[in-house]
Amino acid sequence: MSKKLKMSPLKICTHSGTFHADESLAVYMLRTLKQFKDSDLIRSRKEADWDASDIVVDVSGKYDGKKYFDHHQRDFSDVFGPGFKTKLSSAGLVYKHYGKQIIKENLEIDNDKEIDFLYDRVYKDFIEAVDANDNGINKYDDQDQLKPNFRDRNFQLSSVVSNLNPSWIIDPTDADFDKAFEKASEIMGFAFMNYLEYMGKSFLPAKQYVEAAIGSRHEVDPSGKIIVLDRFVPWKEHLYNLEKELGIEGEILYVLFADSSSAWRIACVPVSASSFDSRQKLPEPWRGVRDDALSELTGVPGCIFVHAAGFIGGAKSKEAVVKLAQMAL
Repeated sequence: MSKKLKMSPLKICTHSGTFHADESLAVYMLRTLKQFKDSDLIRSRKEADWDASDIVVDVSGKYDGKKYFDHHQRDFSDVFGPGFKTKLSSAGLVYKHYGKQIIKENLEIDNDKEIDFLYDRVYKDFIEAVDANDNGINKYDDQDQLKPNFRDRNFQLSSVVSNLNPSWIIDPTDADFDKAFEKASEIMGFAFMNYLEYMGKSFLPAKQYVEAAIGSRHEVDPSGKIIVLDRFVPWKEHLYNLEKELGIEGEILYVLFADSSSAWRIACVPVSASSFDSRQKLPEPWRGVRDDALSELTGVPGCIFVHAAGFIGGAKSKEAVVKLAQMAL
């Protein structure tokens, strides 16, 4: 009876010495996949080590989308896809080819539409900033530009990773760099997975709640300008998208939801997701007033507060915030 041959673990190779955020993340992303789960990491600038590896990132001067994923070639100018202009780094290259597989395996999602949405969104909100940072691309083309070239609110990690490189004072060895690289990869991976899981397990499932609330808005008030969520979910972006789909853009003014303390909130819908201005603020006389004084002013029992800026308020019951929203109309 013949014995089964033990398969050798796959080998991921990246360059030795000083490391950066892009290959730290690229290696982490590959390691989340079943095929690379138990892989060995080789950090080397030797061609013999590249040849002996199964996948090579951020080194070799080659890119073929199969084994080699380097972006340092003089003629390299690849971007994520149509509409993008940020040149890819090793993180972007790995994500471009393995991103959908990473999403599918880590989030256990089979819905192609959801995978496509997350694939594009995670690149825009996380990976593109890594690519831009590694390639020395400014966020703005000039100081007077109002619209940025890419989003970086979820990426402020490049300096953290850079500072993990061993100090020249200790005359570091390759082993010192290799040990520090593992920590850098762990940090980049933690941040990436935290955002990926938020998008896949929190943001996406919230859509059904917002959709249901919009569908029953006329039961809350005949105007259809108030929606009620029985629990808090990330609602803003879903609200804007669903309004556009339904042809009711700008119509919903107030979103009511239960908060973590079992009280209820009334939130004014912002003009846009990034705006501090609201479509319609709560009445000026209510702003900055609290508790019994607010209940006496409005005639609604159980009031808690209205923010001084008028964009949010709270009360002890659903009935109370519904009444406040109706009055605010």
